[in-house]
Amino acid sequence: MTQDIDILSRITSDFAGLRDAEKKVAELIFADIDFVSEASIGAIAERADVSDASVTRFARAVGCQNVRDLKLRLARALAAGRRFIQDAGDTDGLGAVYDIATQTLGVNRELMEQADVAGAIELLDGARQILVFGAGGGSTMLAQELQFRLVRLGYAISAYPQSLLPRMVASTLEPDDVVVTLSVSGYTPEIVESAQIARQYGAKVVAITANGSPLAETADVVLPVAARETDFIYHPSASRYAVLAAIDVLALELALRHQDRSRDKLRRLKITLDAHRGGDNRQPLGD
Repeated sequence: MTQDIDILSRITSDFAGLRDAEKKVAELIFADIDFVSEASIGAIAERADVSDASVTRFARAVGCQNVRDLKLRLARALAAGRRFIQDAGDTDGLGAVYDIATQTLGVNRELMEQADVAGAIELLDGARQILVFGAGGGSTMLAQELQFRLVRLGYAISAYPQSLLPRMVASTLEPDDVVVTLSVSGYTPEIVESAQIARQYGAKVVAITANGSPLAETADVVLPVAARETDFIYHPSASRYAVLAAIDVLALELALRHQDRSRDKLRRLKITLDAHRGGDNRQPLGD
């Protein structure tokens, strides 16, 4: 179980309770994690100005079996990416948010222009029911967003943003059902496996995901997205913008495909909302 604990977090939380010599080892790790993850016990001890025994005691004090185990776990922290270890420095938060959103949308617009949007629209418009599968923070919210966008246009659509429910629901589908799967990486096992189950029962799968991913290989139609995540880890995942734009494209194309029906549904929605909340006639339609 301790193997799953981030070693740097463990060192930080245990620091106050360490002996003075052990604290020197901890300080060396935060100053030069690359060195400690590769150096011998003797080299670490010399650099930290402590004994070899102190290095060994430190490793055990922070939950490692020995110094070798400590170095392996430090290497694992490095493998996750240096951006998760170093400080970001001074950053313009407002500029970062809008600049990253603009860059992400620009890259993904080019991908969407080459995608089979028409094929996806054809499947969705002819479906007996549409089901949206997503897992994780972003995909959970976006699965519900697609449901909100299409239900007001008169489509029978349900979102299942949970790991087990998509598998269960996929097992009940028929050939005239369509599943929309959301996964930026395309590697989330719960979503890939649910898409595979849906295909086994004849349902069609539209995937908003990365090109070439396992989920993309499973789908009938792929609307590709590129994550374009940066080293600025404090910014929420920029891939949300790309998926949301893809959802908006689908919703808009479906609305335009049946303009009379869409106009009627949206007018009824507008009248209902205005009667409930008041205000002028330019307020959002339930957004």
